[in-house]
Amino acid sequence: MSDDRLIVALDVPNALQGLELAQTIGDAVSFYKIGLGMLTGGGLALANELKQDHGKRIFLDMKLFDIGATVEAAVRGLAQFDLDFLTVHGDPHVVRAAKEGAAGKDLKILGVTILTSLDRSDLDASLIKPGDVQDLVQERAAKAFEAGADGVIASPQEAALIRALPEAAGRLIVTPGVRPTGAALGDQKRVATPSSAIADGADHIVVGRPVWQAEDPRAAAQAIVDELAAL
Repeated sequence: MSDDRLIVALDVPNALQGLELAQTIGDAVSFYKIGLGMLTGGGLALANELKQDHGKRIFLDMKLFDIGATVEAAVRGLAQFDLDFLTVHGDPHVVRAAKEGAAGKDLKILGVTILTSLDRSDLDASLIKPGDVQDLVQERAAKAFEAGADGVIASPQEAALIRALPEAAGRLIVTPGVRPTGAALGDQKRVATPSSAIADGADHIVVGRPVWQAEDPRAAAQAIVDELAAL
C-alpha cells in the first residue's frame, strides 16, 4: 500500500526509463517527482501520462527563476497539465508571479529555500549574505510564505524550525535530502532519515537514488513506506 508522504524522484535520463521504473515500483508509490534533468527527455509527457493514465500525483521540480512576467507565463503554461506541485525559487517576486500564473488551478507552488546540496562555503562562493544556513533557510521560508507560497522546499534538518514559524500554519514542507539508514549520501550535505524528517514536521519526503538505484526499487520504496507507517 502506498503513502503519498513519500515522493520518489524519477531522476533517470528519459521518459521511457521513468515509465519503466514507475511500472516496476507499481502501487508501492503514488507520488513522483520529475525534475529539470528529464525535461528534454520527455519529462512533461511522462508527467501527464503518469497523472492521467496511471492516477499518480506529480511534483514537477523546475525551480523556476526569472523576471515576474516570465515566471507567470511559464507557470500558466505548466498549470494546464493538472499536476500537483511545482517548484520555483523562494524569492518573493518569483513566488508572487508563480501564484498569479497558477490562479484558478489546484497546482501548489513550492518555494525553494536553499538547495540541500549546499553548505555555508557554497553560499560564500555565491556571495550569499553571511549567517547560519538554518537561519537563512528559516528566513527565506517565512518570506516565501508571506508572498503566498503553498509550501517550501528545505532540508530535513530545517523542517522543525520552519514548522515552528507562525507563517507555516497550513502550509506544506517538502524535504529532499532524505536518505534511509545506511544509504549513501551522494551529493547531499544536509540529510536525515525518512521517519525523522516526518517527525520534525515535513509533510512529504523526496527520495531518489536510494530507490531507483536499488537492486529492487519496489522493495526499497516499500521499506520506506513501512518505516513511515511505523511512526
